[in-house]
Parts: sequence; structure tokens; C-alpha cells
Amino acid sequence: MTNIRVPSDVPARLDDGFERIRREQRLPGEFPRAVLDEADWVASVPRFGGKDMTELPFVTIDPLGSMDLDQAVHLERLRGGYRVWYAIADVGAFVRPGGAIDAEARTRGETVYLPASKVPLHPKVLSEDAASLLPGVTRPAAVWRIDLDAEGRTVGADVQRGLVRSRERLDYAYVQAAIDTDTAGGALGLLAEIGRLRLELERERGGVTLPTPEQEVVPDGDGYRLEYRLPLPAEAWNAQISLLTGMAAASMMLDAEIGVLRVLPAPRSGDLDKVRRVADALGVPWPGGASYGDVVHDLDPKNPQQAAFLHESRVLLRGAGYVAFNGEPPKLAEHAAVAAPYAHVTAPLRRLVDRYATEICLAIAAGEPVPQDVAEALTGLPEIMSGTGRRAGAVERACVDLVEAFLLRDRVGQAFDAMVIDVDERREGGQVQIADPAVIARCDGPLPLGEQVSVRLTQADPATREVRFALA
Repeated sequence: MTNIRVPSDVPARLDDGFERIRREQRLPGEFPRAVLDEADWVASVPRFGGKDMTELPFVTIDPLGSMDLDQAVHLERLRGGYRVWYAIADVGAFVRPGGAIDAEARTRGETVYLPASKVPLHPKVLSEDAASLLPGVTRPAAVWRIDLDAEGRTVGADVQRGLVRSRERLDYAYVQAAIDTDTAGGALGLLAEIGRLRLELERERGGVTLPTPEQEVVPDGDGYRLEYRLPLPAEAWNAQISLLTGMAAASMMLDAEIGVLRVLPAPRSGDLDKVRRVADALGVPWPGGASYGDVVHDLDPKNPQQAAFLHESRVLLRGAGYVAFNGEPPKLAEHAAVAAPYAHVTAPLRRLVDRYATEICLAIAAGEPVPQDVAEALTGLPEIMSGTGRRAGAVERACVDLVEAFLLRDRVGQAFDAMVIDVDERREGGQVQIADPAVIARCDGPLPLGEQVSVRLTQADPATREVRFALA
């Protein structure tokens, strides 16, 4: 990880820049009074229902300090396999269809995160309190029970409403340390075991989890820092539990011929051929018969050639969206990166579509008709999620661009060591990655893909959020 502090005189002006981004992207402001009043009321009188499951010792695993806790997990070893209990915050126990909260959530789509704030999908009285799976309190949940065989394959799945009580709020660093030091006993110790099995099955299916560092703006005292962060193994194992649940939900909805899926088309042959040529040019091994997923699973993002290949090959994972259906299942029902049908059901506090997909699965599992208001809302969900997803992505990129420009604003003309991670087709420019500070930006000149080069900063403008280099 590489990080650098933004100087202490900058944060006020950076916060002004973040506020400008909020305005440019037309992010919602404070919740209307009617929404807050309804949230206060439903928080005090939720529609509790379902089985009492408070005896199950659930725990939550999230980034440090998180309060909007969507998921709680409990894992068991069975004879010849495993049982996964996955409790998902039951937002449907609070949000009334057609009410003020529901209408506002449809305009927001998902929670949008900025470096020092966020624009939540639901009022905090719900997302960080009454509906959140906080430890030591009884909460309504949609509880998935998924049975796996000894190889981690799903052999049965069910979901029902229940009441749960999380025992602990854990963070990824704690979980990773406990597993690494063999102090993670019982259910927590099974996370690595099941996670590794599921990752191997993902590889067999041809699924893809890119091992690329994430570029993040992180609050740090009275300032911010910009860093590259590689996810911990515990994050990947935990993500496999979420993927497992989303795959079970998709299968359930496809069998019932009603639902909403997260889909990604298979790579176009031309794009795949281009990526193969990039692999050959960079010396990245691609054995005959191996899938793209096979190739990327073992790559090291700290290796310049392999990092460049990972960046270039992301073109194969573009174009994800949602598809809703009520009747014959859609022709495109798979998510190419998952290599299976998949649905979003595990983050209803932060993503609108998860609440609807969960309500559908609860009805199917109970042998009941899908609620009419849920079925009627399906057709509009893909458009809502597509628009709000683009907005969230634009906000994240703009915030990173702003901090990059602030960090470098007084260093125009200086030289930096960089790695070339992308080149234009005519090789007259591309993108370079600077290690210190953690910057990815445009660079002009005949760039050699996958090689270390020296570049000179030619532009760093916080007003336009543009950073540009030239080959030195």
C-alpha cells in the first residue's frame, strides 16, 4: 500500500470541491420531512415476523466503523459438508410500498459514498439503527440457509423471515488476523475453509475476481490520504458467501419465472482476441484451453507486466446491468464474471434492488404469490439502478480526480517514476500509474505497455480535476 497525506491547509478547499461534485451529479440532499417522519414511525413499530432465530450466534464482518450492517453470518460444519446461515437486513419489515420512504429510495437507487460523507439510500434511523444488524439487539432479517457438500457446492437453499441477534461486529483486519494466527475458532474459522472452496469452484466455472488494487481517498485526521489498497483474503472469502447467496437467489427466481437479475454479457470475440494479444505482448502466460478466469487468478498486480494486463483486460468485464422478468426468463440470464446466474439480494440497506429481489425470494420460498406491488415495480428497476449506478461511479471517479489534482498542484514540471498500464491503439499516449503519490492519470508520448518509465507532470488543475503527464 502506498499513501500520502493531503497537506493540512487543503481539506477545507477539498471539501468545497466534494460539494461541487455533489451539485454536478445532482446528488440528493437532506431527506424530506415526510420521509424522516415516516422513518421515525416505522422504526418504532416494525412489522416483525417469522421464526425466532436469536439462538444462532451470528456475527457481522464489515469495514471498520460501519454502522449500516446488511449481513450477518454463521457457519456450521455438517457431516459431509457445511451449512451457511446468512441473515440479511429485512428492509421490507420497515418500508411500506408506496410510502414516502419507498418513493424517495426510488429516486436515490443506492447509497453514494464520498471521502468524508455519504448520501444514504435510507434515513439513518433505519440504515444505521433500527434496520441495521447491530450487535446485541434483536432485528428482523431475511435468513438464508444454504447447504454445501464437502467441495463447497450448493445442495440446497431456503430463505425465510426471522428474528436474529448478532453477537459481534467484526472488521476485516480483525478476522484476517484471527485466521492467520489460528485463533479464529468455530464458525469464524470456517470462513477461510468455505471461502477457499468457493473460490476454487469459481475458477472451475470460469468466473473472475480481478486481483487489482483499489485507488481510494481516505479521511485521515484533519486531512485525507490517497492510497492503493489490495483487498485482504478475508474480504474475498466473505464476498464468496455473498456471491453464493446471490446465485441461490437467482436460481430460485429463474425456477419461479419472476425476478430481477444482475447480468453481464460474455466478452465479444474481438475484445477477447485483443486481450490475448496483450497477454502475449506482455509475456503473461495463457495456456491453450485456459479461460480468462484461469489466467487472472494467479496474477500478481505488483508485477508491472501483469498489472498492465489486468488493467487492459478489464474491457472484458464491462457492460453489467439488470434485467427484470415476469414470465419467460430472459435470454441473457448469466453474469459473465460470476459465470452463473446471479442476483443482488445481500445489501438492501444500501441498494434498492436488493429489497425487491429479497421480497420475491421470500414469497417463492414460502410458496406464496409475489406481492403485487413488488411484481408491478419490476419493470422500472433496471433503469433506476442503471442510472443511479452510473451516478455513483461518476462521483467516486471525480473525487479521486480532485484529490489527485490537489496532491500534485504544486509539482508541475517534476519527474516521477511510473508504470504504463494502458496505451492507445496508436501508442501515442495512455495511462500511467504513479506509486507515490497513488495516482493513475493520462500520459502523452509513445508509451511501452507494462514497462517502468520516467514521466513529467505537465498539468494538475483542481478546478478541472485534470492531471496529465508526458513521457520524460
